[in-house]
Amino acid sequence: MQRTIFATPLINTLMHWLSRLLLHLLGWRVKGGAPDAPKYVLIAAPHTSNWDFPFTLMVCFALQLRVYWMGKSTLFPPLIGGVMGWLGGIPVNRERVGNLVQSTVDAFDNNSGMVIIVSPEGTRSRVTRWKTGFYYIAAGAGVPIALGYLDFKEKVAGVSRLFQPTGDLSADMLEIQAFYAGITGKNP
Repeated sequence: MQRTIFATPLINTLMHWLSRLLLHLLGWRVKGGAPDAPKYVLIAAPHTSNWDFPFTLMVCFALQLRVYWMGKSTLFPPLIGGVMGWLGGIPVNRERVGNLVQSTVDAFDNNSGMVIIVSPEGTRSRVTRWKTGFYYIAAGAGVPIALGYLDFKEKVAGVSRLFQPTGDLSADMLEIQAFYAGITGKNP
């Protein structure tokens, strides 16, 4: 994996304190802490606004999480793309059919510690069903799913707990989505 800002000690420390200060000044509380696992898929939900990205990054810095995240390839134009990669971004071409799940599982297998953020909605637009790629990545890599959230109504963010996929997609998705039932995105 590429070197990110999260792996740069001085900048990471500065961003940790700056993020904590900004979140405090904006009235946000961060709950929970870094999950006690070297590898996991971190769900970032609900994803309803462009504001989710900077707030999620601030929460990751505040919790001192070293993360990678997937974003549509259009977020990585030539000049900005390097910065997005340094922030942990991995470009995904959503028009091209490929095996993103298997390549991510392989990345987990080849790294002793890795956290990847995935938005289960796959878009900021209203959706009726979550995409299941995050689940198949976690199940295939044998890693847990961390339930991360931004509740814009209560101004609370964090990582709640780890969820270990059982292999029963329907039952597991019901349990995961039940956790998010009371959480309000920026654009409910």
